[in-house]
Amino acid sequence: MPTDSCTEPTLTVGQLADRSGLAVSALHFYERRGLIRSTRDPGNRRRYTRDVLRRLAFIRASQRVGIPLAAIRTALDALPKRRTPREADWYRLSTAWRARLDDQIDQLTRLREDLTNCIGCGCLSFARCQLVNTGDAMGVEGPGARRLQPGTPRPEPFEGCPLNV
Repeated sequence: MPTDSCTEPTLTVGQLADRSGLAVSALHFYERRGLIRSTRDPGNRRRYTRDVLRRLAFIRASQRVGIPLAAIRTALDALPKRRTPREADWYRLSTAWRARLDDQIDQLTRLREDLTNCIGCGCLSFARCQLVNTGDAMGVEGPGARRLQPGTPRPEPFEGCPLNV
């Protein structure tokens, strides 16, 4: 039978920092952002339920793959408040981000391929590059990483490019 997180033993902020590997200041930051919650003991010290350790692991893993804190908070707000989240709860959150992660993988793959092509060409200049930015066509669109935007077509290799060998 699942236990109610309110009746479980709690952790001090120092214990939580030791168990999670995070600095106390990071824990306070996450709490200010609404990502984790604490209660106060009679001495007005923060106390955390043990399920906060899983939340912290989820936060760190989500950040590592580029999910912004606002999206992480929204996801965590969808978790049950009266019980420790179960495997199904975590699965629901992670699968909701699958499309976003697939898009990030596509963008990173594109970046890797384009970077390899540019290094192979040797010019390393987006202003002069005949492979990625012929005639500085992307310059008229303004500053920023135009090649990383989804749907941007790949340029065709040009005559004489070392990549055509």
